[in-house]
Amino acid sequence: MGFLQSISLVILLFLLHGTESTLPPFACDSSNPSTKSFTFCETSLPILKRARDLVSRLTLDEKISQLVNAAPPIPRLGIPGYEWWSEALHGVASVGRGVHFNGTIRAATSFPQVILTAASFDVHLWYRVGQVIGIEARAMYNAGQAIGMTFWSPNINIFRDPRWGRGQETPGEDPSVTGKYAMAYVRGVQGDSFEGGKLKGHLMASACCKHFTAYDLDLWRGVSRFVFDARVTLQDLADTYQPPFQSCIEHGRASGIMCAYNRVNGIPSCADYDLLSKTARGQWGFHGYITSDCDAVSIIHDDQRYAKSPEDAVVDVLKAGMDVNCGLYLQEHTKKAIELKKLPESEIDRALHNLFSVRMRLGLFNGNPVELPFGKIGPDHVCTKKHQALALEAARNGIVLLKNSARLLPLSKKRTSSLAVIGPNAHSPQTLLGNYAGPPCTSVTPLQGLQSYVKNIIYHPGCNVVHCSSAAIDKAVKIAKGVDYVVLVMGLDQSEESEGHDRERLELPGKQQELITSVARAAKKQVVLVLLSGGPVDISWAKHDGNIGSILWAGYPGEAGGTALAEIIFGDHNPGGRLPVTWYPRDFVKVPMTDMRMRPVPSSGYPGRTYRFYKGEKVFEFGYGLSYSYYAYEFSSVSQSMVQLNQSSATPTVEYKLVSELGEELCKRNKISVTVGVKNKGEMAGKHPVLLFVRKERPSHGSPVKQLVGFGSVNLNAGERAEVEFELSPCEHLTRANEVGMMVIEQGLHVLVVGDEEYPVTIAV
Repeated sequence: MGFLQSISLVILLFLLHGTESTLPPFACDSSNPSTKSFTFCETSLPILKRARDLVSRLTLDEKISQLVNAAPPIPRLGIPGYEWWSEALHGVASVGRGVHFNGTIRAATSFPQVILTAASFDVHLWYRVGQVIGIEARAMYNAGQAIGMTFWSPNINIFRDPRWGRGQETPGEDPSVTGKYAMAYVRGVQGDSFEGGKLKGHLMASACCKHFTAYDLDLWRGVSRFVFDARVTLQDLADTYQPPFQSCIEHGRASGIMCAYNRVNGIPSCADYDLLSKTARGQWGFHGYITSDCDAVSIIHDDQRYAKSPEDAVVDVLKAGMDVNCGLYLQEHTKKAIELKKLPESEIDRALHNLFSVRMRLGLFNGNPVELPFGKIGPDHVCTKKHQALALEAARNGIVLLKNSARLLPLSKKRTSSLAVIGPNAHSPQTLLGNYAGPPCTSVTPLQGLQSYVKNIIYHPGCNVVHCSSAAIDKAVKIAKGVDYVVLVMGLDQSEESEGHDRERLELPGKQQELITSVARAAKKQVVLVLLSGGPVDISWAKHDGNIGSILWAGYPGEAGGTALAEIIFGDHNPGGRLPVTWYPRDFVKVPMTDMRMRPVPSSGYPGRTYRFYKGEKVFEFGYGLSYSYYAYEFSSVSQSMVQLNQSSATPTVEYKLVSELGEELCKRNKISVTVGVKNKGEMAGKHPVLLFVRKERPSHGSPVKQLVGFGSVNLNAGERAEVEFELSPCEHLTRANEVGMMVIEQGLHVLVVGDEEYPVTIAV
């Protein structure tokens, strides 16, 4: 978060409640006679009316005190302190200030880092992960170990550049995948149903989609996220950067948004009225609170020099529609802004209405929470066998098989009498977790997982650390010569890619490549290479090295990652994950990370970004992933191959039409139902993600090379066939943004693609 503020107030809040307290903090205690007269305690009234009543009772100083993440108590109204900052990216984390693990609950289920969970392409899995996180978050609160229920997750920025240190936190580079992940995760965390629409106000926990918007650079060659001005075209905003946030709000119904550090086209995100109020609240119907990233308000004056004074920065963000400041800036400078008559008190009231409404939706103003919905969730709901099994399932289904020459994998359990496990990531529990993690329920490293299959294992880290400035190559080679098989567990960790640290290179660090090739050359049989990393790595050499038989990418696979890897290596699970990002060659680093353009510019040699627009060489493509089985596809049925979107039968005279001109009824009437048949032609059962793309037969300027329009998973036994159904709306799935950010649908031949199968659909506008 880049958090600079003092945490003394937060510590005080914990002391007030007691670290061993089993009673969660709440307002409107029915046993307190004084609260009965407060309108804001009347649960039968609409929440907004209650929030307005509460705010009307506050003094100006009390109001200002509530505008920061560590909101102090208001004893005269029986209102406890509240901490807005908690984290739950892939499990309830110890990073934020609102949750602590020093009570009855000492750990939480630690799922794989998001980039690996996304590789499953399984929306229902994403929902169940969110649901477990929401349950365990509520359990922490009910156990008296939380003074906040607002979790600043998920991170749904587009993984635009392979060097980004925080790309690991995201669902990848595709706006559709990221949007669906946001929707599923938010519904799960907040207690909604998988289909949505169950929530009628009460939240199990509050999710917050971040970082709004076009934030995907931390620190690259001296350019910091705190001052970076992202120059983004209206076209790219419309069909790349904004859709995940629109999905998060419109479909996920998130109760929180975080505005980002960076500027977009000159305007700080937290001071952008068009972004926060017109777009999020106005166009997308957002009802919730908007927080700054930590110290993002202070930098508007102190670093970006966008505001002339601290008071102007306060005015800018509150008038833009931001509600709460992670940091102390609003607490320190808001009163002077009012005294200087730069800020009307009504702007503070507006922000507080949003803040207290969310706390009320969480049930924190409804009396003792034990007697309310979600009140029975307790410590026995954390780290359950079911939750830990889901962490294992997420790791299994995300791991991607990148290479398997001569069908080296799976290894035989019976014929593998000795095994060498070599590499700096082979026995590092912390590396499994990635960032924004809490203490896990358990931890199984790759070494420990493999030890459950082979008793005679020799382990050596190979490198001093992941950076591998020093490698014990001779020792590793000697070990490799004396065993049946070798598994190398290499890659990156948080010292190579993390918040505040973008990568300079796409190759493996230090002497890792030299270690791998030396061991592979010396081993009796082809070796297995396992990569732990968030971002892509250029391993072109390993693809073509005949001594390296198999390559697995395992992201940062969470608490059960070692078990999942071992099960795949020895054939107890058939890998089915597919890459959620493009893996670029090392020369891609010549492209400035600060260039936000998605689309290529051939005249200047700019190659474009992500599978949708990049036309250069790739190490591995988006959606790539092998299996121990072979799957065959066919288009079983397509409801229409000619879509008439013109109002007459006359020959069309335009190349494209604005979607806004077509009308909702015409778009609904022309939906395309697609059924794809999938057959497992292998000898193993497997779970298989089916990805449906569309491409334009004759792409125009600005059209994607192809784009994902649907995905779903099927479980198939050997020889089994199943059908996957997709419903496509031409006005949504067959469109692109034009230069002014309006969605258009182009006339002509569009081609549906799944695997090697294609099906033509003609659009007439």
